Amino acid sequence: MSCKFSYFCPHILIFASENTFFIQIYEITPPTSSRVLPFFLYFCMNIHIMTMNWKQLISNKRLGQEDRHPERHDDRSEFKRDSDRLVFSAPFRRLQNKTQVFPLPGSVFVHNRLTHSIEVSSVGMSLGNDVAHRLINRHPALKDTLFEEIGTIVSAACLAHDMGNPPFGHSGEKAMQTYFSESKGSYLKERLTPAFWSDITHFEGNANAFRLLTHRFKGRRDGGYVLTYSTLASIVKYPFSSLAAGKKGKFGFFESEQDIYLRIAHELGIKQLSAPGEPLRYARYPLVYLVEAADDICYEIMDIEDAHKLHILSFAETEELLLGFFDPATQTHMRKRVQDEGITDDNEKVVYMRACVIGLLEHECVDVFVGHEQEILDGTFEGSLIDHISPIPLAAYKRCVALSRKRIYNSKPVLDVELSGYKIIETLMEKMVEAAVYPERFYSRQLLQRVSSQYDIGSDQLETRIMAAIDYISGMTDVYALDIYQKINGISLPIV
Repeated sequence: MSCKFSYFCPHILIFASENTFFIQIYEITPPTSSRVLPFFLYFCMNIHIMTMNWKQLISNKRLGQEDRHPERHDDRSEFKRDSDRLVFSAPFRRLQNKTQVFPLPGSVFVHNRLTHSIEVSSVGMSLGNDVAHRLINRHPALKDTLFEEIGTIVSAACLAHDMGNPPFGHSGEKAMQTYFSESKGSYLKERLTPAFWSDITHFEGNANAFRLLTHRFKGRRDGGYVLTYSTLASIVKYPFSSLAAGKKGKFGFFESEQDIYLRIAHELGIKQLSAPGEPLRYARYPLVYLVEAADDICYEIMDIEDAHKLHILSFAETEELLLGFFDPATQTHMRKRVQDEGITDDNEKVVYMRACVIGLLEHECVDVFVGHEQEILDGTFEGSLIDHISPIPLAAYKRCVALSRKRIYNSKPVLDVELSGYKIIETLMEKMVEAAVYPERFYSRQLLQRVSSQYDIGSDQLETRIMAAIDYISGMTDVYALDIYQKINGISLPIV
């Protein structure tokens, strides 16, 4: 990096280069005697202003294999390898038995977290490819670089975005948090470090996904799943520690994986927002906005389709919601096409309208990303891409959100699963964490034998054992969690 200028005086150091502007300000108290004494530095403030750049942001360096030159045995790109590695992983397969929103019925097939992740990945690929095409036209120097592959990066990150979610979705997540903050685990606060306590009382599926993909579990290789830096950065929706989570409680990495995120952020040139001494906080990695948009589009629109299939919403209500994304002329054209093609099945009509809405929202989000490229690179863009789309689709999206909260997420089948799921996870947390805290007890020894060998449940460190219990529970499927709950409560017994 070539230095454009630098300046130093006893109080101020200024450094500037092509992509960086750095100021360091010192206020120094002079010696109070005639003796030659070192100056006392009592005030130091760093202001680091940086804009991210695409050539540094896109890297195929792999976590845990940074010093190895990639040895390719086929024509796949390194980012396609990420995607394949995730698809064939056990945590990805387990998503098929984790609730998305609705209970998992036998007669009517609705979305689980596996089908949701596949659909998000598909939309993410389109978003990334379209953004790449338009920005390469704007910045010809990006042609024939790794930037052309951002569609594959976003698609891979979308596959992984829900892999850290515990059984029973947000209800299970809340049960894990409140076991420590509101329930029987609260006594542990005095025995744990503040950072670890903050992590477990804010337990978050996003941070857990980053841990799952990067942590070196027992018997596993360094780097976890050894994904590329760019794919890993793309799943960190909240790039700060739990100590900076605020009221929403969202954060991107546990303290145990903080150094890994720092390594990735440094390599990719992600802008740091926190000052020295403050809880760690970074700007979002730009591709996170595309992963988030794909998720926002799919879960909201597909939940409407599922609600129609389950007869929670009538066809008339569903049609009004989906056509509401378009102006009157487009609505007329869509109705005419349905009529001209002889579509009489209501479910098929919903599928057609849903596809049109997803296509529209994808195009709108691409427009927002390209239009706000510089703000995104500067780390000053606020909100999600969906928040900035055109007025008509934005109003329609907000109507879907409002109706979903009222009619879908508070429907009896959903609430029943949330209540049951909360109790199941709360009980598992109580039993497994107590066993981790008191491993010498007979019942604890029996319980801990069920824990997979990859989790360091036998560690000498209390925090490591507690985290191993959390890893074990968060990795369960809904059905497995229910099975273990029934067995440890004596509700079901193996057939002898």
